[in-house]
Amino acid sequence: MATLTYVYADSTAVLGPLATYAEPHCYDLCAEHSERLTAPRGWEVVRLLDGSAPARPSGDDLEALANAVREAARPQERAAEAAGGARAADPMEVARRGHLRVLRSPDN
Repeated sequence: MATLTYVYADSTAVLGPLATYAEPHCYDLCAEHSERLTAPRGWEVVRLLDGSAPARPSGDDLEALANAVREAARPQERAAEAAGGARAADPMEVARRGHLRVLRSPDN
């Protein structure tokens, strides 16, 4: 939930934590509508963070997670190479990275 306040002089809509008292030109919004809020053309939307709300993951968090998954998968790939797994059965496949495969040219 959030409170929406318009600052007409600055062409700004401010979305912040719920107001503790009623004011004219303030509107309480549910979580769904506060996330989808858009302002008129030429206006700016300022979203004030509520300290109680959980922070959303950033792009850095997603990249760190992807790197951790890749790193965790590497020992399994090395063990498969040492055991001569399915890669040895396919003479065209030279290496694999995730779902991508490196293939040897048929001329070699």
